[in-house]
Amino acid sequence: MSMKPSTLRIGRRYRPGRLDPAYDALVIGSGIGGLTTAALLSDLGWKVCVLEQHYTAGGYTHSYERNGYEWDVGVHYIGDVGAKTRTRKLFDYLTDDQLQWAPMDDEYDRFYVGDKVFNAVAGKSEFRDNLVAQFPAEEQAIDRYLELLAQVGGALSMFGMARVLKPWQKTVAGPYLKWKTPDFIYRNTYDVLSELTDDQDLIAVICGQWGDMGLPPRQSVFMVHAMIARHYLYGGYYPIGGSWKIADYIIPKIQAAGGEVFTYANVEEILVDDGRVKGVRMSDEHVIECPVVISSAGVDNTFGHLLPAEVVSATGYDRAIRNVRPSIGHLCLYIGLKGTAEELGLPKTNFWIYPHNDYDKAVADFRADPAAPFPVVYVSFPSAKDPEYLERHPGTATIEIVAPAPYEQFEQWKGTIWGKRGEDYESLKSDLSERLLEHLYDKLPELRGRIDYFELSTPLSTEWFSAYRHGELYGLDHTPERLQEDWLTPRTKIPGLWLTGQDILTCGVTGAMMAGLLTVTAMAGAKKIGPLMKRIYS
Repeated sequence: MSMKPSTLRIGRRYRPGRLDPAYDALVIGSGIGGLTTAALLSDLGWKVCVLEQHYTAGGYTHSYERNGYEWDVGVHYIGDVGAKTRTRKLFDYLTDDQLQWAPMDDEYDRFYVGDKVFNAVAGKSEFRDNLVAQFPAEEQAIDRYLELLAQVGGALSMFGMARVLKPWQKTVAGPYLKWKTPDFIYRNTYDVLSELTDDQDLIAVICGQWGDMGLPPRQSVFMVHAMIARHYLYGGYYPIGGSWKIADYIIPKIQAAGGEVFTYANVEEILVDDGRVKGVRMSDEHVIECPVVISSAGVDNTFGHLLPAEVVSATGYDRAIRNVRPSIGHLCLYIGLKGTAEELGLPKTNFWIYPHNDYDKAVADFRADPAAPFPVVYVSFPSAKDPEYLERHPGTATIEIVAPAPYEQFEQWKGTIWGKRGEDYESLKSDLSERLLEHLYDKLPELRGRIDYFELSTPLSTEWFSAYRHGELYGLDHTPERLQEDWLTPRTKIPGLWLTGQDILTCGVTGAMMAGLLTVTAMAGAKKIGPLMKRIYS
């Protein structure tokens, strides 16, 4: 019925005896940010060791199997890969052109807003015309909105450039960067949109993908909203063969340069001596000496757990970290069905289900009372999106249902062991699962009675498998304040320590991947990165 479980376990199991005597760099975490950084450094001649605490590499791009089914854990869809875009070219380069993409339906996102239904369709003009058809009185507002999205494109480049400059370079380039960066990109999303239109349903549809960054429009920064909207303007795509293929295709590039990706490799501490990084100490007390450590473990983990407290205090990061906060956690219900996606009529369209059009109120109500309606329920049909799924799991189909979940709701079980958290925890999971299933049955009633298997993950599952201490899905919250924190860059105040991943740029697989490119750019400098960039983008 299914592949051997080990098939999806990518990477080599850590043992001290399997380490080489010396590495040029250590990367903590094998998410797409860490893997991108390691792969690009490898192409510059570095020997890189990636240390992943989970049993498989890939971070939120990994997949897992259970009971004859397979699910992704974070790659529900990717945009901007249907043509030779910068995003697609970097994916192609990292995977040696092996990773291929399957398009979703033209209607890639469907929004259920209260008792109304809206949709997003692929293609810039198609997206625009479809939105106008749904809101004919708002044509001018829609066109103005698309103009703002176009302006943000250039601003994103400036934002990325500022992240890699040295402090003195940033001072020199400051006036130019400010001139090229419109002020509105740092405002909150709702304020920007409410100046275009008073139609709350239109604002709701435009913000219908807010779950892709975890913040509703009155809290989120417009730049990240615009980045996500631009990302999916030409539709959604799914990696053929499953999301685990991303890491599977990247790792050989690291190995070809003499490096390795180790799993079950839990880093306990980043070692600092006389103000400089000296390596890491593993949970088994083994020390790996190395003058360069790159953390893809998240800012909260890096400065709140991995570094000695006195080093964090001496460099001021203890104060800086107070200005940012972790993003919200999530539930994910993994569902297996007998019968294929085609037989069951499952679409290649994502469902976004909202109780009403005031997303911020829905979030506030839910935080105040977990029994209140979920502020958003997202439904994805991965087996329908992947044309090779049935080759691996014939006669089956899968669905995933995602909803926000504050970590505080589960904090009483903090420190317990996965799979052994007791009857009260399992009872809560059962209740939450049934609530999520009712949303599915409401939209696809023919599936009632057809489900063969399901299991629920909570923010504690995220903490256990991904080592995010608050079960957060998107690293740091994407607020206007966070995007203006100048210290969130690849370069740190601690010589030898670098950062990568979504916390130094923006959320999501593409944001973390681009952060990896920025980290290598900052580390290598313009002279060395130039030829590599030509190879990637030629």
